[in-house]
Amino acid sequence: MIVGLPREVKDNEYRVGLVPAGVKALTDAGHRVLVETSAGEGSGITDGEYADAGAEMLDTAEEVWSRAEMIVKVKEPVASEYPHMREGLILFTYLHLAPARELTQALLDRKVTGVAYETITNAYGHLPLLTPMSEVAGRMSIQVGATYLEKINGGRGVLLGGVPGVAPARVTIIGGGVVGTNAAKMAVGLGATVIIIDRDLERLRYLDDIFGSRVRTLASNPYTIADSVAESDLVVGGVLVPGAAAPKLVTREMLRAMPRGAVIVDVAVDQGGCIETTRPTTHSQPTFYVENVLHYGVTNMPGAVPRTSTFALTNATLPFALRLANNGLIEAIKKDPHLKNGVNTYDGKTTYRAVAEDQGLAYTSIDDLVYE
Repeated sequence: MIVGLPREVKDNEYRVGLVPAGVKALTDAGHRVLVETSAGEGSGITDGEYADAGAEMLDTAEEVWSRAEMIVKVKEPVASEYPHMREGLILFTYLHLAPARELTQALLDRKVTGVAYETITNAYGHLPLLTPMSEVAGRMSIQVGATYLEKINGGRGVLLGGVPGVAPARVTIIGGGVVGTNAAKMAVGLGATVIIIDRDLERLRYLDDIFGSRVRTLASNPYTIADSVAESDLVVGGVLVPGAAAPKLVTREMLRAMPRGAVIVDVAVDQGGCIETTRPTTHSQPTFYVENVLHYGVTNMPGAVPRTSTFALTNATLPFALRLANNGLIEAIKKDPHLKNGVNTYDGKTTYRAVAEDQGLAYTSIDDLVYE
């Protein structure tokens, strides 16, 4: 198979879809890998390293897209990349289609096979390709929140961990999954008062076991959320419904009770956000105010730490990329039901139920298409 690696073009996105070790693994397996010049520069990977690993270096993204049978990326295509997409192309990347009707339609119109990192599962029902970036984003959410709580950055001027004689900041984390757990680790480490809210009581018991008295756990309901948010300096949104739009758990009304200059970091923004007032932002223009609360809604948070993020991500994605390249899409998903769960679009059809339901589109099982 011919595998293409274009440079990412989303605002301040410095990650890259393959590292040289991944290129070597693919070329050793008999595949060709086409890499756009400077694709890895933002992650500290030189063209020479790719070439030494066996890649063919091309000058433009257009060449890579037009010649490749499978494109490996990090982030979903933006509008400028839509013209590169064509029928039969496999696009292996984060897609986050539920809130992205325009992108979904582009994939359907061009009959692109969209294989989404965020809906591939494993034997435990986990999302192994989403996990590494959720770990990064969860940890970053506290760094980001601490930065924007500084008065010079628009916040209320609170030090997350406080000092002797002065209370630490109060952090509410909504969602006790991978994002929430990693956010809690960082917040606890900095000395903040931490509350984790989740609807799964077994998950709360687990979090209570691992954190002990260093965090408070609360069962999720509108009253609990409103009460905790009202007293918080920093709120982290870490809610995930796989493949679907995130539920809006924090309302605009709840924000009115928050301290002026409090900060919200909605990590769930890729899936539409779990804060009613969230909207997607970029690293160039990361924040905005609603009800005097500073919102941070950057959709590619891990892109700010690309060296860490690229290597963490490709550790997880490479085995699946190899399966697709070695077997082709149809055989690969027949052999691996977990990889099959990643197929969101195929031959002009929406093949992931949650995406179809969120967008009011017809759903077609991938089994009906590949076994017909």
